[in-house]
Amino acid sequence: MSKSLLCGLRRAQCRSSGAARRQGGFTLVEMAIVLVIIGLILGAITIGKDVQRNAEYTKVKQKFVDQWVLAYNAHTQRTGVVPGDSQTAPRLMVNGSNYNTAYTPAAATPLSGGNMTAVLPAAVTSICHGVIGPGMTRATQNATGIGEFDLRTMMLQVGVRMPPGRAEGSEDRYVYLDSNGNPQEIQVCFQWNPPITPSGAGNVMVISGLTPDLARSLDQMIDGKADAQEGMFRQQAVANGVANAPGVQWAANNTFAQAAAAPAASGAGATLDEDQVFTVVAHYKMNQ
Repeated sequence: MSKSLLCGLRRAQCRSSGAARRQGGFTLVEMAIVLVIIGLILGAITIGKDVQRNAEYTKVKQKFVDQWVLAYNAHTQRTGVVPGDSQTAPRLMVNGSNYNTAYTPAAATPLSGGNMTAVLPAAVTSICHGVIGPGMTRATQNATGIGEFDLRTMMLQVGVRMPPGRAEGSEDRYVYLDSNGNPQEIQVCFQWNPPITPSGAGNVMVISGLTPDLARSLDQMIDGKADAQEGMFRQQAVANGVANAPGVQWAANNTFAQAAAAPAASGAGATLDEDQVFTVVAHYKMNQ
């Protein structure tokens, strides 16, 4: 065999053995690196979802709740009275122009002589745009959404710009996704709470359709602490506690479904992904 042919065979043999080595698969170190990278990617996706939800909750406050506070204040500044109050004989109460004998229980004393406790909660109606929000304990002054005591009409009549909300004509509502990925709708109404109201007296914004984690997040941003019975942002029907005592957690948590009946904050519910998360109603105290 010639020397050149022998060298050619050896080069072919070297090439085939090198290819075989290259096709032998990944080493343990390489596989470990790949698994670490996959874990980092999955962790980043999970953290990203939480960051996205927190950003959405901040947007709810800044772009919707805060904007309705500004709309309420703008109405008060332009008319001299809060929504629904009488401009000729103001009571400083939301819907105050209707708190007369027609809206006062027969056994109660009419509102006169400074008596502002005569109207019981059952007789106090809310000002909404159409029907009341889910879970609200008060009736709406005008469920048809047509007429001067409709919230949207009140704002438009005095030229107040409302937040965009869900759509044109639904500025009082806002849609977001809960932790199960299901749509939830927030609705805003306004009402006056008599002094005997558990969540506090005064003019309040009623916000319905809040999941427990959204309610706690808003409470943390508004009051600096998530407490259902203290501060300007409270849960509906939760009475104020004892002074200098620990507060109360917001009812329920995200493991409860929408149909659950008054669950406890620390309990565990059915964690079905197809369920809408349980919602609560909050009262946000207005400054005027």
